[in-house]
Amino acid sequence: MTRMFVLIPTLSLFMSANLLAEPIVPGTGERVTQVGDNFEDPGWSYIMNGQKASHEQDEEQRPPGGRSRNGRWYESAMRGQPDFIKRVPTPPNGLPGSKGALMLRTSLSGIPGQISNKQMQDDLLMSVMSRLGQPVPVAWTPSFTVRVYLPPFDKWENRTGASFGVRGDCRGLNLNGNVEPYWPGFFILFRSETSKGIARDYAQLSFRAQQTGLDLAGPKIYEPGWWTFGMTFTPDGRIHYYAHAGVEDLTEDDHLFSSFAYGWECLYFDNMFVNVANWENGTNWSTPWVIDDPQFFVIPPEGQTLANLVRRSGSPRIANQTGGSSRPRSSFGKPGTIRR
Repeated sequence: MTRMFVLIPTLSLFMSANLLAEPIVPGTGERVTQVGDNFEDPGWSYIMNGQKASHEQDEEQRPPGGRSRNGRWYESAMRGQPDFIKRVPTPPNGLPGSKGALMLRTSLSGIPGQISNKQMQDDLLMSVMSRLGQPVPVAWTPSFTVRVYLPPFDKWENRTGASFGVRGDCRGLNLNGNVEPYWPGFFILFRSETSKGIARDYAQLSFRAQQTGLDLAGPKIYEPGWWTFGMTFTPDGRIHYYAHAGVEDLTEDDHLFSSFAYGWECLYFDNMFVNVANWENGTNWSTPWVIDDPQFFVIPPEGQTLANLVRRSGSPRIANQTGGSSRPRSSFGKPGTIRR
């Protein structure tokens, strides 16, 4: 599959170039098998556990919260989970040998029982911190990779705007010297030919965020199909974004962007998560998104091994909905603010 983007220059921000770590390709180091999923188990399933959370809108979490039976995925306590979470046959041209992948769609993405008539979104978190028993300091150079299937454009929700996100749940040192949560990552935007000034349907990547806090427009995608995404969090506090069309492993050539997002220094990686967005009007369904084979990696610091990082067995359990990643998070929102 032809790659349809160009390299975006790496930003050298508030640290001099000789203090910056080289970008590290996501997937470098040791794979942490307690984290991630391949969806190959025919019995893979997800338990919704009642009405979804909407703490962001009305401060209601509605525990116990949804989870996958294998304990590797759980509902966001702030925004709730997509309405449709199901293992499906892997779409064409996926990873060799893959028989199963995960489809995510949403419709009623706001407060249960209410219709917002605006763009809303739901989250599904791939548990890292709770399965390892601790957050992952950036000294371990954490990274993740995931394959995402972009369906034919006539299958997308016919709306120009944000449709899907692949993101990190992190904590960083902000400009006031405080450690706070933030959520850098990729968005996949849709540009519909039914919107003014758009001649044909296409998708576009967007990076969150530049040092200023503004999102950065990325490559345009004119041919749907599989893409591979990855992010690396290096010990200098920077975040590195990689992607390419197809399902091959990422390489140095797939580096698109590096940033001290919002001007913050990243300190800890807690989880990876995905967003599914739609226009919540009671009838619209989101684009049918499919992901496959999300994996998590670290590079142990000198003198350390994975045994120093993994403090829990990773056995299935209902995720704690009041700690860890269950912090207040806002919507896609306007650029220039820390927003979820």
